[in-house]
Amino acid sequence: METFTGLSAIIIARYFLIVAPVHWALWKRQPRKAVRLSRREPTRATIANEIRLSVISAFIYALPAAIVLEMWKVGGTAIYGGLPQGPAEWLWLPASAAIYLFAQDTWFYFSHRVMHHPKLFKHTHAGHHRSVQPTPWASFSFDPVEAASMAWLLPVMALFVPIHWATALVILMLMTVNAVFNHAGWEVYPKRWIEGWLGRHIITASHHNLHHTKFTGNYGLYFRFWDKVCGTDRGLVGEAASKRRPVAVPAE
Repeated sequence: METFTGLSAIIIARYFLIVAPVHWALWKRQPRKAVRLSRREPTRATIANEIRLSVISAFIYALPAAIVLEMWKVGGTAIYGGLPQGPAEWLWLPASAAIYLFAQDTWFYFSHRVMHHPKLFKHTHAGHHRSVQPTPWASFSFDPVEAASMAWLLPVMALFVPIHWATALVILMLMTVNAVFNHAGWEVYPKRWIEGWLGRHIITASHHNLHHTKFTGNYGLYFRFWDKVCGTDRGLVGEAASKRRPVAVPAE
């Protein structure tokens, strides 16, 4: 119980400590290089819903993580530490990260697509899509069913697929950064990335924001791979428009 309570507190604190300054920097200031994607200012009701669902999700994510952490303490997981010995162990660090990220992306794509089925959407994913124009606070605003479907994957993998604890922390960091900036309502990555080779393969706000406004397509989490393979890639915000230009936001 103490582990679960502690992890819940850490996840919630991390959420506010990361999201609050990002939201302030994008929506309360005038970013010089970021490109605004959302057409309207976020409302208090939207943000309140995003925070409420995110806090609920924190408790759901903390439970399987706490179970695995307790198992790790007694040597019951595939999580390991120490300095890697030899080329094979060093190569396994990025290889294991790639395996975990691709597995998570695959599970997210197909479960996300299923949750958009008309008979399931209301009960599994509608809360998240109340943010038609999302803000950084929507980064973890999952409906409880959706949070539960995602929370178990990485902890269960950690029981069987060897992963260094430092690699696990990097994955958690990438997951957080990806979620926050993909829901920011602003494209913060350079235009050359978005419109270049990298942008054709990874998910950024320009890709995911279109999912929130159109509700169909662009189902991926990290990569555009499954969207392209399955014919659900809808491109980027503004691709059909004239040019991507920064939109000034009045300072408050």
